[in-house]
Amino acid sequence: MFAAPPAVMAEAFCRIPDRFRRHETSEWAQVQLHGASAPAFLEGPVFDREGNLWVTDIPWGRLFRIAPDGTCDLGFEYDGQPNGMKFLADGRLLVADHHKGMMICDPATGKAEPWFDRYLLEPFLGCNDLTIAKNGDIWFTDQGQSGWHNPNGRLFRVRAGTGRLELMLDGIPSPNGLAFNKAETALFLAVTRANAVWRLPLVNEGEVISKVGTFIQMSGGSGPDGLTIDEDDNLVVCHVGFGAVWLFSNRGEPMLRIDVPEGRYTTNAAYGGPDNKWLFFTESSTSTVYKVEMPVPGRPIYPASI
Repeated sequence: MFAAPPAVMAEAFCRIPDRFRRHETSEWAQVQLHGASAPAFLEGPVFDREGNLWVTDIPWGRLFRIAPDGTCDLGFEYDGQPNGMKFLADGRLLVADHHKGMMICDPATGKAEPWFDRYLLEPFLGCNDLTIAKNGDIWFTDQGQSGWHNPNGRLFRVRAGTGRLELMLDGIPSPNGLAFNKAETALFLAVTRANAVWRLPLVNEGEVISKVGTFIQMSGGSGPDGLTIDEDDNLVVCHVGFGAVWLFSNRGEPMLRIDVPEGRYTTNAAYGGPDNKWLFFTESSTSTVYKVEMPVPGRPIYPASI
């Protein structure tokens, strides 16, 4: 439908050092990666106030902190399977954990505690990613093992102020990354097993989701994973299994393809660096964070208070 966009090669920012790589088998890797090795499977990039980039290591319950010069250390560790995360206003991390639900991790104290671990008395399927609205509402996906064979994935919202947990959408075949447009009149949702990005219009000042439709239909790989967005509403889509990250215009037209020299698990991305114009993203199979300069600065991330 569209001509192929220009392609660029990303540069390595940080490869997790050998001393942090684990070669034992894990239950998570047996299921998610069909038994492949996962010495450190990175996702969830987010920047702190000091400019450090934090990433999750899903199978081993670790959060790595990467300094602006690319040096890496272990910032946090707990008994979980952390995926997407965002910083709260007080410096703690809100983590979507596949095993434990929505967790709060405090790097200052080393304490991890649950925030929400169930809805209507039933455990989550497996929380995956989250985003925060301007008003402080927190939206997160509950993916589990959903797909076209069992499209039972869900999208939740937690109200700012009241802390009320609300089910906003269900029947989704693998909900994953999510990002608001600038006006917050729509939420973009990566639906991995449908190999698509859905557009969820928000009406009545965000009270209701209506007329959900496909915004971008992708092909190949395993499907879209993490999403982020820039100041012009151009959407970044990490195409896991394909080994590329795409930039789509606010009309859904492909503008740029970002490749990596090794690996196909391009999973999650975040804007940062000088003028917020650099895109940092994870290639999970090689435990590497890549970076590339983008044409438009990324949208700021709003911290929440809970």
